[in-house]
Amino acid sequence: MSLITNVMDHSLDEGYAEAAARKQADGGGGMPKTLRAKLGLAGGLVLAALVVTVGAAQARVEAPVVAKEREELIDRIDRETEAADKLEDGIDALRADVSARQREALKRSGQSERTDLVGVLAGAVAVHGPGVKLVVNDAKDTSTGGDGDARSTTGFSDTGRVRDRDMQRVVNGLWESGAEAISINGQRLTALSAIRAAGDAILVDNRPLVPPYTVFAVGDGQQLSSRYQNSSDGLYLHALQESYDIRTALSVEDDLRLPAAPSVIVRTAQPITKTAPEKGTP
Repeated sequence: MSLITNVMDHSLDEGYAEAAARKQADGGGGMPKTLRAKLGLAGGLVLAALVVTVGAAQARVEAPVVAKEREELIDRIDRETEAADKLEDGIDALRADVSARQREALKRSGQSERTDLVGVLAGAVAVHGPGVKLVVNDAKDTSTGGDGDARSTTGFSDTGRVRDRDMQRVVNGLWESGAEAISINGQRLTALSAIRAAGDAILVDNRPLVPPYTVFAVGDGQQLSSRYQNSSDGLYLHALQESYDIRTALSVEDDLRLPAAPSVIVRTAQPITKTAPEKGTP
């Protein structure tokens, strides 16, 4: 109890006060006493002020230069973007011209009665008709895998993101269910189309797409919807929805409009005739 009483009677502030009084009595103030020390302190202060002043002046001088360089960089980006857009328009025009010439060549070859069918199957012409509309979207609260790559995990989309493999199964299931033409976010698919991933983006024929992924499939709408939902790929998509909150919406539409594929590669095949083996050969 004597220790507690002593602490209460002699607070810590009194101790500090006594120490400060002793230091002042001994002449141990914070300011320098000698002329050399005072001159050193003044020189240090002048040097610090000079450094600050020079830095501020240099920043003020360089500010217009930095702003000008930034404006030049923005102008350059705008010019290059405009040039890229013009090149893209030119590519689209050339592709349309190639597609028209291909259709004309089919007509001249005596296959005019099959031109429309070949064009639809090859994706060379725009089509419209009944079918189904399937919207696939990431979960509301998406996360990434342990290494930061949302597509590096295995199994289902346990990150809540739609992967390229998921869209591959969606498209393959629609083809198997009787779809005659398919597009994803306005990108027409053909027999040679590829669905891949680049980081978190899904590429369709090397064109990046962003969610939600809207899939149009032309065909018998009711039959196509029923077959797809009962297929293994439809059940796979349903499992993603139930277990990992992948958002999906399937509806039957009376009239869907799909554009032509941006580029169509024409390939032909010739049957191989087997020749009878020569005598004496095995």
